[in-house]
Amino acid sequence: MQSVITSHGIKLSYQDRGDKAAPVIILIMGLGAQMTVWPDELYFGLVDKGFRVIRFDNRDVGQSSQLDEFGDPSLVKSWLSTRFPSRLKVPYLLEDMAGDVLALMSSLKIKKAHLVGASMGGMIGQIIAAQHKKRVLSLTSIMSSSSSPKISSTNMSVFLKLAKRPQPSAREAVIQYHMKMNRLIGSPKYPAKEQELRAQAKKNIERGYNPGGFKRQLAAITASGDRRKLAQKIKVPTLVIHGSADPVIPLSAGIETAKHIPKTKLKVVYGLGHDFPVPLMPKLAKWITKHALKSQEKSQKRAQEKSQEKLQKKALQKAKKKQAQAN
Repeated sequence: MQSVITSHGIKLSYQDRGDKAAPVIILIMGLGAQMTVWPDELYFGLVDKGFRVIRFDNRDVGQSSQLDEFGDPSLVKSWLSTRFPSRLKVPYLLEDMAGDVLALMSSLKIKKAHLVGASMGGMIGQIIAAQHKKRVLSLTSIMSSSSSPKISSTNMSVFLKLAKRPQPSAREAVIQYHMKMNRLIGSPKYPAKEQELRAQAKKNIERGYNPGGFKRQLAAITASGDRRKLAQKIKVPTLVIHGSADPVIPLSAGIETAKHIPKTKLKVVYGLGHDFPVPLMPKLAKWITKHALKSQEKSQKRAQEKSQEKLQKKALQKAKKKQAQAN
């Protein structure tokens, strides 16, 4: 893996594959999840379709900077702040994490990219698309939301079952915790096998496990508030993908996101939870590819039209100047 250091001193570990001259897709992962949660079947599937694809660890996860000096925010206070307005003091916001993506792009000399974000990553992608329009070619928001986190009986049940995260020293307990989490948030129609769950859990632990980082990212989500008004400023073509059986961020949140972002297409996947079942990855790769290529064509057409307008304007100015000289 490679890494860059941002101007704010944040180390970002990343993987960069594909032709350097090809259109760029940046994959932004969700809460507490490492970049390896993006299945290789999707990652390399997009590379095989002709894209330069970059996935990375967000701050406070995996092999990127771990900001343990900020301590562990209270998960209870974080969740309560979603229902009762309060000034929750947090180490950073989603806007800061959006800045990390832009810093990564600048370090790799990427002017524009297609953004694909999952869960929290979709929220980060929405912020970038709304506030930095010139850097984004298209947005794909997967299993995400444009509003403040909402507590329901379903996600509260999941939250309570996962609230106590074991310490890194208790290796087997950490493995069992990850397996339990992935069962709870997984897709009913595409259940993962026990050996697959265990292999993924061990892989995550070996790369980097930090329960404090998860808490700080969750605090960032809750403190960053509602994005529905911001979402209306997104002008790039947007694809929203959401599962019908998502127990963390319900389908209604995906529908609402599509409603608030102009030029949005919604894809509902029956039986999909809050994960990435391998059997679905060819379909997701196909959807993302089609969306990105169509957006690319529109962007190139607009650029050509602007170039033509400039040429016409320049020719008109030249003709006026010539006429003035003749008079």
